[in-house]
Amino acid sequence: MKTPVLLILVLFTVTVHAQTNINNYKYVIVPEKFSFSKSENQYGLNSLVRDLLEEKGFTAYMSNGQIPAEVASNKCGSLVADVAEKKGIFVTNLSILLKDCQGNIVFKSKEGKSREKEFQTAYDEALRDAYTSLKATPYTYDGSTFTQTQTQTATAVPAPVTPAPAAAVPAVAAITDATGTLYAQATPNGFQLIDTTPKKVLTLLKTSQPDYYIAANGPVAGVVFKKNEEWLYEYYKDDKLVSQKLQIKF
Repeated sequence: MKTPVLLILVLFTVTVHAQTNINNYKYVIVPEKFSFSKSENQYGLNSLVRDLLEEKGFTAYMSNGQIPAEVASNKCGSLVADVAEKKGIFVTNLSILLKDCQGNIVFKSKEGKSREKEFQTAYDEALRDAYTSLKATPYTYDGSTFTQTQTQTATAVPAPVTPAPAAAVPAVAAITDATGTLYAQATPNGFQLIDTTPKKVLTLLKTSQPDYYIAANGPVAGVVFKKNEEWLYEYYKDDKLVSQKLQIKF
């Protein structure tokens, strides 16, 4: 009799943890393209995820749409939606994931399934099936995470003493070419880039924007992003902006 009781207690603990986490969030950002998709909003999945999250009670925004300034500037106050596909024979399998700003999974739905042959119908049916487990999970926004991260941001960044120029000129740096190929190894929150030695060169942390990473190299912090089909690593050295091309193999 002890085993069933222990199992019930474990399941109850996991459920309460999931409910508490999603209750902390009001906003969800939905990317315009999921990792397995070949084009933006393929099969209408991204807009469907947004609509289902709105139905659940979240306030959801497409990442390429109009996002209120207070939400856009407070990334850790929002969840990021994702959809994972599991390959199967004659069956479409999809799961809905909600992640925090560090890439941690706050909620993962059950695996929705469809045996429809037509892609549009199959993806729609599998996604709606996956949503049933999120729909069944109690959710009431408690106001904690967004308010807390807003307060931290306001405390950490004081108001400027003087107004910024009306037309600010962006920093410009000479772009240096890549010195060699770097290989991306997946980590829980992003990737680490290693050279052929092998030696770790950079740590990349995911953000809510695709192809845009926070980069760390010891005490040096910067960003890595894709521009015109090229990867660039930008950081400041001696108060000067440095921009370097990278050759990355994922």
